[in-house]
Amino acid sequence: MFRDRVEAGDVLAGRLGRYAGRPDVLVLALPRGGVPVAARVAEALGAPLDVFVVRKLGVPGHEELAMGAIAAGGVRVVNEQVVARLRLGGAELDRVAEAEGRELDRRERSYRQGRAPPDLAGRVVILVDDGLATGSTMRAAVAAARRLGPAKVVVAVPTAPARTCQHLAEEADEVVCVITPRPFRAVGNSYRSFPQTSDEEVRALLRSAPTTGTRDRTPAAPDQAGVHGPAAPEQFGGAAGSDQAGGGDGPPGRPGWS
Repeated sequence: MFRDRVEAGDVLAGRLGRYAGRPDVLVLALPRGGVPVAARVAEALGAPLDVFVVRKLGVPGHEELAMGAIAAGGVRVVNEQVVARLRLGGAELDRVAEAEGRELDRRERSYRQGRAPPDLAGRVVILVDDGLATGSTMRAAVAAARRLGPAKVVVAVPTAPARTCQHLAEEADEVVCVITPRPFRAVGNSYRSFPQTSDEEVRALLRSAPTTGTRDRTPAAPDQAGVHGPAAPEQFGGAAGSDQAGGGDGPPGRPGWS
């Protein structure tokens, strides 16, 4: 169990030490809860920090199931398998995308305050959140990020169910998860303190984050942060079984996104 998101970020940074000091690395946080975690990761690795604002396009009436996603810069991805299976029309997709687009624009304006979105082309992009449950929003983030041409997409989280990480390994190049509680009940159960992250906290962390260069802070070793979990992180990078082709709690594997 982690004390809070700061400690979780320190421990997660220790599992990503091989990326420290590399000029091609970019840490992208999924707001809002992922930002305090990602800020510690970026500081430890000496990497730039930014937010990756993604809005999942949920199926009407079953919003947890993603039929697509939108991201800054006009990126829009569609899960063709879900759309075909549920016989969803273009009008339904457009209606949800329009509503989610308004919220995406609001968050972009609030968090960026005039700053341009980062260029992902050719970068090693580390997508960070404070934890995953079904993982559907992170799957959407991976799909959207790939549209922007990164060299590698790494998903890094402090806590998630093992099965969710296995699903994500079908879509990301690497998945790093510090602990995979069994049974997994909720992300917040892996933290002693898990308050909601405010928009102002997100803005403050982004203002103070490094944009270039490296920091002299050493990533925390796994046994220095008081985390009760496995001695090594769960890493997933290969196939995890045939059930991944049609997971019921989120979009199917990478081939379904277009």
